[in-house]
Amino acid sequence: MAIHESHKGVKLTKEGNQIATMLIRKHRLWEVFLVDKLDFLWDEVHEMAEELEHIQSKEMIDRLDNFLGNPKFDPHGDPIPDADGNFATRQQTPLNEFKKGEKGTVVGVRESSTPFLQYLDQLGLGLGSKVEILEKYEYDNSAKILLNKSKEIVITGKVCLNLFLQK
Repeated sequence: MAIHESHKGVKLTKEGNQIATMLIRKHRLWEVFLVDKLDFLWDEVHEMAEELEHIQSKEMIDRLDNFLGNPKFDPHGDPIPDADGNFATRQQTPLNEFKKGEKGTVVGVRESSTPFLQYLDQLGLGLGSKVEILEKYEYDNSAKILLNKSKEIVITGKVCLNLFLQK
């Protein structure tokens, strides 16, 4: 499953990579289930999904995937591998790389810590939010944005770095 090479560290074998990919698949599908079907918040599901991901039934996970409509991304915007281990891809750019006047839709987060996700909830800034960059502040890399065409807010450089948008 893993190979250790002196002075090079540890590398997964092909089998180890397949096992890791399927663990990611299960974890992310459970996160979708917990958010979409049981109404948990996106900041509450990681630890529960870590417990559920150890269920070994491939049939159960395949049925869960079908039940959920074969989602391509989890509630944090991370790709969910399909049953063959293929990850969906999309164009996404960190908000800090957007320029004044550019627009995008929030499609993911780089950081998924509970405090960060709760902070985004307080701002009303989640996946699917529409953002227009009104101003960029070089001093601290913060930005003033128009959120969902209705609310102007200033977000820190750290928030800008940790939000992925799709143009």
